[in-house]
Amino acid sequence: QAQLVESGGGSVQAGDSLTLACAASGQTFSTYTIGWFRQAPGKEREFVAAIIGSVPAYADSVKGRFTISRDSAKDTVFLRMDNLKPEDTASYYCAAGVRYRGGYYYSDLRVYDYWGQGTQVTVFS
Repeated sequence: QAQLVESGGGSVQAGDSLTLACAASGQTFSTYTIGWFRQAPGKEREFVAAIIGSVPAYADSVKGRFTISRDSAKDTVFLRMDNLKPEDTASYYCAAGVRYRGGYYYSDLRVYDYWGQGTQVTVFS
């Protein structure tokens, strides 16, 4: 059964760094677009970053602070988060899909077919 598993979440102070990992199992996701989304309590799930092949893309809110990368040999995608802020507090989810489908691009949930279970990131001020 194909699945994605996130790891690396935790509780940190503002200004600290964390690196999340999204590992694939059951099938290879090396040719998929991999996205990271986050969801805070009471809010909708929002786009954070994606890697399309080897090309990264970021939401404006994290640009310059977060870095997405892919290790194809390990079929794992990483999200390094630097200079974390309290507003980054959320559950973080990785997803596998395509760059574009039916009028929607990689920043939209609707192009993703596989989702991980999420990992919690809490940033204290």
